[in-house]
Amino acid sequence: MVPFAHLHVHSEYSLLDGACRIEKLVDRVAELGQTSCALTDHGVMYGVIDFYRACKAKGIHPVIGCEVYLAPHSRFDRSYINGEWHTHLILLCENMTGYRNLIHMVSCGFSEGFYMKPRIDMELLRAHSEGLICLSACLAGAIPRALADGDMDGAYDLCEQFLDIFDRKHFYLEIQDHGIPLQQKVNEGLYQLSRELNIGLVATNDAHYLTKADARIQDVLMSIQMGKTVDDPTRMKFETQEFYIKDADEMAALFPEHPEALANTVKIAERCQVEFEFGKYHLPEFDVPDGYTSLEYLQKLCDEGFARRYPNDDGTVRKRLQYEIDMIAKMGFVDYFLIVSDFIGYAKSQGIPVGPGRGSAAGSIVSYCLAITDLDPIHYSLYFERFLNPERVSMPDIDVDFCYVRRPEVIEYVTRKYGKDRVAQIVTFGTMAARGAIRDVGRALNIPYNDVDAVAKQVPNELHITIDKALTINAELKKMYDEQPQVKELIDTARALEGMPRNASTHAAGVVITKDPVDTYVPLSRNGDQMVTQFTMVTIEELGLLKMDFLGLRNLTVIADAEKLIRRHTPDFSIENVDMSDPATYEMLGKGSTMGVFQLESAGITNVVTGLRPQSIEDITAVVALYRPGPMQSIPRYIECRHHPEKVTYKHPLLEPILSVTYGCMIYQEQVMQVFQSLAGYSLGKADMVRRAMSKKKMKELEKERVNFIYGNEELGIDGAIKRGVPEAVAASLFDEIMDFANYAFNKAHAVCYAVVSFRTAYLKCHYPREYLAALLTSVLDVSDKISEYIQAARDMGIAVLPPDVNESYDEFSVAGENIRFGLAAVKGVGRSFMKQLVEEREANGLFTSFQDFCERMYDRELNRRALESLIKAGSFDSMHYYRSQLLKIVNPVVDAIAQNRKKNIEGQMDLFGMGNDEVRDTQIAMPNIPEVPKRELLAMEKETTGLYLSGHPMDEYRSLTQKAQAASVKQIIDDLTGESSQPVYKDGMTVRLACVITAVRLKSTKNGSMMAYVTAEDDTAAIELVVFPRSLQQCGAYLTEDSAVLLTGKIDAREDEAPKVLLNEAQPLTESAVESLQQPKKGTQKSVYTDAQAAKLAPQKLFLRISSLQGDEWTQIKEVLRTQPGDTPVYLYPMDTKKKTLAARRYWCKPDIAFLTRLRFLLREEDVIIQ
Repeated sequence: MVPFAHLHVHSEYSLLDGACRIEKLVDRVAELGQTSCALTDHGVMYGVIDFYRACKAKGIHPVIGCEVYLAPHSRFDRSYINGEWHTHLILLCENMTGYRNLIHMVSCGFSEGFYMKPRIDMELLRAHSEGLICLSACLAGAIPRALADGDMDGAYDLCEQFLDIFDRKHFYLEIQDHGIPLQQKVNEGLYQLSRELNIGLVATNDAHYLTKADARIQDVLMSIQMGKTVDDPTRMKFETQEFYIKDADEMAALFPEHPEALANTVKIAERCQVEFEFGKYHLPEFDVPDGYTSLEYLQKLCDEGFARRYPNDDGTVRKRLQYEIDMIAKMGFVDYFLIVSDFIGYAKSQGIPVGPGRGSAAGSIVSYCLAITDLDPIHYSLYFERFLNPERVSMPDIDVDFCYVRRPEVIEYVTRKYGKDRVAQIVTFGTMAARGAIRDVGRALNIPYNDVDAVAKQVPNELHITIDKALTINAELKKMYDEQPQVKELIDTARALEGMPRNASTHAAGVVITKDPVDTYVPLSRNGDQMVTQFTMVTIEELGLLKMDFLGLRNLTVIADAEKLIRRHTPDFSIENVDMSDPATYEMLGKGSTMGVFQLESAGITNVVTGLRPQSIEDITAVVALYRPGPMQSIPRYIECRHHPEKVTYKHPLLEPILSVTYGCMIYQEQVMQVFQSLAGYSLGKADMVRRAMSKKKMKELEKERVNFIYGNEELGIDGAIKRGVPEAVAASLFDEIMDFANYAFNKAHAVCYAVVSFRTAYLKCHYPREYLAALLTSVLDVSDKISEYIQAARDMGIAVLPPDVNESYDEFSVAGENIRFGLAAVKGVGRSFMKQLVEEREANGLFTSFQDFCERMYDRELNRRALESLIKAGSFDSMHYYRSQLLKIVNPVVDAIAQNRKKNIEGQMDLFGMGNDEVRDTQIAMPNIPEVPKRELLAMEKETTGLYLSGHPMDEYRSLTQKAQAASVKQIIDDLTGESSQPVYKDGMTVRLACVITAVRLKSTKNGSMMAYVTAEDDTAAIELVVFPRSLQQCGAYLTEDSAVLLTGKIDAREDEAPKVLLNEAQPLTESAVESLQQPKKGTQKSVYTDAQAAKLAPQKLFLRISSLQGDEWTQIKEVLRTQPGDTPVYLYPMDTKKKTLAARRYWCKPDIAFLTRLRFLLREEDVIIQ
């Protein structure tokens, strides 16, 4: 076989274009006996490290490169030439200098040259060509394009330019043959250029997929990228199916006259030697004050913090602090701690709320003394080794929670301090998950939505589910796959694309800080206006860069806002000083009042809290740690032992001091470490290593550790349990128990941090409910369903949420006597600055005495008619005893009168009687004598201006009708389908009846030109979206108007990552007669002369369906189809489990046509649907 290496290859990271999965690509290359391969994704280097590792693992030599986009002139020009924004060019790294040059240019493509694509230019190439080998690329390359246009002179000119930048050893002409006629013409030109200018040739295949058979998969992928279907004639597609990883003989057959073009590929690959260095740290340096080294400064700060934190220490804690400092210095992380301490210090100095800690960092006394964390590790038995293990040096990981509103200020501070080019956020990839891949592929293959939906919903909606796993566990899906060719094609294609990256976005929290500019270490790309690394979090850490998590935690903002409100009447209040053992708070939690309490809000966890009735922070910590899949099974035992201490047992007395805090149950990783330390003499570092091995199920390692744990190991300084007086059988059973459990063990340091935030929110809710709920409401201003949920919670606590008021409201929700006053910020159409001015004016010059007084005083402060009308409609002047109808009538006259008076004043005019401006102010415009608008209209005004109904709910007057109609509660449907309910009643696919008011209608045209609608409907518990397909819209669209009350029936449609919806079947006005007609049997059936059986016998045709069972999902789906075409054809069912033929109820009789029968055959098999 001729030696050959692919030097032009696109992986899955040429997003939604390349279909070569990196692992499989390397397998394919190895299988073909090729020894090298390049990766050249379009404009990005996302996959470089994964590719490098996969190649090394399989003994393939990796060539690192990129197919860059080249701007026609300068990268700064936003223009195109002859309809082209850019051309392509292949760059391969010959060495690390080349790699650094390439990542810098790729980064500049995003930061400076982005226009449709990330583009570089000749100027950049000239400055950064060292260490790079350049190939002229595919038909989209500049030289091939000139040749395709017949511009030989232009091609010569371009070759000269590239040779000037690179030289003949580093520039090659790339020849390709995919059976595209134009390539023959271009190749002839390339051969001529090669001869005349003495430039080497290189044969490549621009591979976008692995084998010829995969061409279809890549075609579907491109259709998904463009949002088109595969049969759309207007879309972009590859002309042939030759863009795959060919073997060397196939490549040689394409270019028999030019064997050197193949030989050159191997020579180039051998020249490309890039070796990445993992595990070497590139930490930024902290700028310490003059006269100090980093270590001396850390020691100074720790000593100062220690004096504050441990004033009564007897020397034991001091010893541990010194041990930690020594370890940190030995591991080389002194600057790391100084950097974190500095930006947390900055946040606190600016009044930005910071969490008490997060993750294992809370186990460190250094963290506690530097005020990085606020939890005493000694008090909570937390260990430094769980955070930084001296026996396994790895980068520390300190994640910090900040107030989510002010988190950007901290990132900005870090950017200012270390330099804009040395701080970046981190990329993360959205991948095609199982259900999503099925839906994407279904759209691209143009399979009807309902058919795709039926398949997607057979994939269980759970974490980490794959299509393969779903086929194994769901017999129904397997049956559909085996028996229906269309489903097989859909699933096979989706399976091939499942897990592929779909889009790049920014990691919610990760920030990288580097010593030199970030793009000297990693390539950068742009997401929106944010520069992000092209490598993900894990890769960044492996390359030894400093990664921080700056997390935004809403609850910290809520606590800080509540503190501000409390300080209005109790100036010295601080949540940090409250009694953490406050009985009233625990009593409230024990009663299940957890709405709005951090981490304890969901229905499931509330049940645990009421069962446990927590008495201490330790109890809340345990709940946070236990309420997860896996450890959940030990909750009953934990609760039982908590209430019946006599049931607590220990396998050995040495366990008591470790497990007594959790009533004999092992819950935390730290307890696992303690058991190894106390019972077998492990160092905490070694104990943590075993814990890690257990959670990763490293069985070989664990076999050795089992022996060490029981019998000891002198070499490693481990006593062993027997030596410490633990019987062999007890030690063995204990080790096995820990093995089962270690996978589920939770990091106590993290759980305690969150338990503290939980307690603080609960304390505020218990002792300062108005302030706390006001802060909570402010935090969810933009989530109207959360606002209505919390307003309901306030009502349940006997606290009313009053409408906004110009004399009482602040910009945010605030406390008004015994109640809460709506925030002006929640009123639409009133700008933030106007609200602040309103509050300033009121505080400076007193309350507003009338509507006209308000307008006079606010006239010069950005007052506009729209804002005024919004304030009136929201009820902000109700306390002045005007009708809203009256104010809306006089808005214009009042504003006009003030404008006139201002004008007169400016012109220095006085009126005939010499009255000054004060007197003009007294000429009140008379209120029109008109009645208030109906209650319903008032509510509609409130909804329009605040997104909520404030003084009531339109459904209030329909309450008895709603009960009579036995309508479902919208909130219950949402809770049941989002996993909030412990015993759900409603499930996907169920038909439900709702009594709601319509709050929004959005029309949309479908592909075939008919209209459908998305309608928001709400009852007094919550809102839900209705999807109204064209047929239903024609039948009942007239009733679906804003603010109208309707009685609806529809089918629940729950999809992953989306709120549940209802697919509307029918709607009618919510009236007494409509509800009564529900109680009556339908007229048609009532008057039928025949029984169902007689009518079926007489029917000219019958439909027979063979189904698995009348109990399963299958029958539910069949029913839905039958209901879409009601008619007179009787339906006979033959369930396979009972083998009894039954006549379906008349409501399922149908009017079958070809399309209808096809849908049934899609759900069942061909032979299971018979019409006679």
